[in-house]
Amino acid sequence: MKILLLISSFNSLSQRVYCQLKELNYEVSICLENQENLLENINQINPDIIFCPYLKKYLPSKIYKSYPTFILHPGMRGDRGHQSLDHAINDERKEWGVVILKANEELDGGDIYASSEFKMRKASKSSIYRNEISEATAKALKTLLANFKNPYFKPFPQIKNSIHLTLKQNDRKINWEEDTSETIIKKINMSDSYPGVKENFFGIDCFMYGAHKENELKSSAKEIIAKRDGAICIGTLDGAIWISHLKKEGGIKLPSTYVLKENIKGVKEQRIPLILNSDNRNTFHEIYVEKKEDIAYLHFDFHNGAMNAEQAIRLKYAIEYLKEECKILVLMGANEFFSNGIHLNILEDSKKQGEDGWSNINAMNDVVKSILFAQDIITIASFSKNAGAGGVFLGLACDYCFAQDGVVFNPHYKTMGLSGSEYHTFSFYKRVKKDIADEILNKCLVIGSNEAKKIGMLDEVFSSMDYNKNLETFLEDLVNDEEKFEDFIDSKKDFLFDNEEKIEKLKEKELQKMYPEFWDKKSSFHKLRNAFVYKKENKNSLKRFKEL
Repeated sequence: MKILLLISSFNSLSQRVYCQLKELNYEVSICLENQENLLENINQINPDIIFCPYLKKYLPSKIYKSYPTFILHPGMRGDRGHQSLDHAINDERKEWGVVILKANEELDGGDIYASSEFKMRKASKSSIYRNEISEATAKALKTLLANFKNPYFKPFPQIKNSIHLTLKQNDRKINWEEDTSETIIKKINMSDSYPGVKENFFGIDCFMYGAHKENELKSSAKEIIAKRDGAICIGTLDGAIWISHLKKEGGIKLPSTYVLKENIKGVKEQRIPLILNSDNRNTFHEIYVEKKEDIAYLHFDFHNGAMNAEQAIRLKYAIEYLKEECKILVLMGANEFFSNGIHLNILEDSKKQGEDGWSNINAMNDVVKSILFAQDIITIASFSKNAGAGGVFLGLACDYCFAQDGVVFNPHYKTMGLSGSEYHTFSFYKRVKKDIADEILNKCLVIGSNEAKKIGMLDEVFSSMDYNKNLETFLEDLVNDEEKFEDFIDSKKDFLFDNEEKIEKLKEKELQKMYPEFWDKKSSFHKLRNAFVYKKENKNSLKRFKEL
């Protein structure tokens, strides 16, 4: 069966749907809803079904009258209109879900062919979208395909509730003299990652993102009382909160201290230990560890999975410290991404793009080196969330690589005009056959976790239902079998002794290729990065979709 994904952009949800359908052996094509000659292209593909997991615009009637067309709506039955998750968070709904409707002339008014529900967390909109909405969509999509093939299936009519109102900035606006910390966090959560909550600091109009509770520091409302790792701490009516990122109107999202700059020069840098333990995390933090006897689970929660040079240095020091504290080190990433490599927004904002880009990639390489040459411990990559570019190869540097079912990988750099480093010419080609690895890198293929295991990129894939349990079982068996553990370490030491020079030479060749990509002002990296950061239309996307 031929399935066409008609989308506004190839976001994380669209990528998961694409990988899921490919793994189910469907013939999948992709069209952007704003591309030229859209209907002509659709007719050329002649799909059996059109599915729209991410659509910003209403479809022309010629499309859904010509082909069975289904639209994912991130809301419960009866919910209609845009900003569904915004409303769900604002209304403090305990349960939410997704429905798949057949497209017709009414906005979110078509018959329901599939649905899936979940319990709501207190979290940001982007976190719920990338986790619960993604999981629910994967379940609902299987139901849709089964129902579509079933001649006896009868869809459920949509409840014709009125379309909910669009939330404006006035609905999100913070009243610092009346709103509690929880209320402020809720308003920012429901506005993350778009449109943010508008605020003014020191005469600068900007939008706030990334709210975190602070349980000890206190001050008067709206006073900036501390800063840490790019975030600012702001006093509230009943305590304080941290805001990790700000965006000037017309600008790009950056760490808060980058936006406010000289205005907060006298604000105290409130330091915390390099690695917090799991019992001491009621404040803004990016790195923490959970220890279970000889196993250390290292979490690194960098916004959108991007890592600047300073963050990479801190992560490297955390790894170096934990090498002396455990027998098995597990890289956990964060709740939304495992890692996505270097920090493109900070490089775009930099006045020394070549220098800062070069520092960023070398700092990333230092992190990878600390993993690759951890000869006295076993290292594990736990890909429970998506990973891209250098973030994939950061994980592949580990001795074992596991992933959760449904995780999406983008193990390539070319869409950003980079050849890449992070020792990928060693770690990737060590695991994946050269012709397959070359194709992935050159065609910028997106790969689901099951396909990644099939080509040797991963050691095992565990289901989302019991991922943590299966991971723990493997780790405990590994650490408790002393003979097997020692044999592995001995073999690893021998391999590194024999191959260290070769591995380092491969990295140096990577950096030789990357040097002009950062330093040459005419490098395509600068143009492509600018287009990505400012969300400009990228004409190369259509070419990539054809290759997919």
